Amino acid sequence: MRIIGNIDHPTLKITVFKMDNKLSVKFETGLYEQTFKFRESDELNDFATMQQLVDEQLVKEVMENFAKMHHSKNEAMGRFLPKAKAEFEEII
Repeated sequence: MRIIGNIDHPTLKITVFKMDNKLSVKFETGLYEQTFKFRESDELNDFATMQQLVDEQLVKEVMENFAKMHHSKNEAMGRFLPKAKAEFEEII
């Protein structure tokens, strides 16, 4: 897999990869990442076409997915970590 380019964005790191007959675009922010893979075709075959694919609507949906991922992670951590005791120890 090799990097064929980066797409500028103010808050996300967006990297485009190519391997065999597939193109991938990876979105990263903080502790989260999302990757979309596509089969190479006549219409989708290089960095320029991937830049067109990564439009405002896709980025908006990716950001929404990141928010859902963050919520899911926090919910799981809340279930996993022991609850803080509401009572204080008795002081003698």
